[in-house]
Amino acid sequence: MNLVLQGLGDCKARLERISALTAPTSLTWLSDQALRCEGITFSPALRQTIEVAAQAAQLDTTYSIGFHKMSEFKLVAMDMDSTLITIECIDEIADMQGLKKEVSEITEAAMRGELDFAASLTRRVALLEGLDASALERVYEERLQLSPGAETMLKAVQKAGLKTLLVSGGFTYFTERLKARLGLDYTHANQLEIVDGKLTGKVIGGIVDAEEKKRTVERVCKELGISPSQAIVMGDGANDLKMMGISGMSVAFRAKPVVREQANVALNFVGLDGILPLLT
Repeated sequence: MNLVLQGLGDCKARLERISALTAPTSLTWLSDQALRCEGITFSPALRQTIEVAAQAAQLDTTYSIGFHKMSEFKLVAMDMDSTLITIECIDEIADMQGLKKEVSEITEAAMRGELDFAASLTRRVALLEGLDASALERVYEERLQLSPGAETMLKAVQKAGLKTLLVSGGFTYFTERLKARLGLDYTHANQLEIVDGKLTGKVIGGIVDAEEKKRTVERVCKELGISPSQAIVMGDGANDLKMMGISGMSVAFRAKPVVREQANVALNFVGLDGILPLLT
């Protein structure tokens, strides 16, 4: 089995120290911040030792039996809030109503899988009733930031010819602007209802929940003439698990424990570009 270790900053010494625990048959430097340990014989005790040591050294660990190549994949599908971007847009919109704490608590519970996503979104959006729609622009301009490594990752996969999909339980106001800004191929999200320049507290049409995210990935794959196994899917919350589950590579980015446990790849320290050393 192989293990890829990754970190941030000047991490060479940390990578070498943790790699020594694995007794590999060979080592391959994938970059200055990523090292692949090859031909490891893992026992449960050794794996636990490595995990504890890597966590303490702030290194991400990815295990694989073989090697993945970028050419194996044709699509990268991403969640938006807390994945492609650093914020939860609905929480920041709610802040304009003085309701961020109340809304963010519901968001967190939904992302942990403790609440039904569709019901929780309906409840949160209802709290926004009467808010001036200009709040959306303020959130986009003043608070929305891309996650670390997002642009580097996107440029690399786009250069390699992969298509990109942003599928979100958030809102079209943000996904459409990110589509134009980043040159994304597909987006799908919820549409907030706006009447006379005010949010009504409702969404138009069906809610993009876990099942709809999965259907969207399947639909785009069908349109591209590929299998979902040729898709890389990234997310952070419980509502991403179904679409991650049909992918060829599922990536948990700064994710909730329930998501990290089920993903092929968990990036807790490095940026979204941490998938690139895994696709050599």
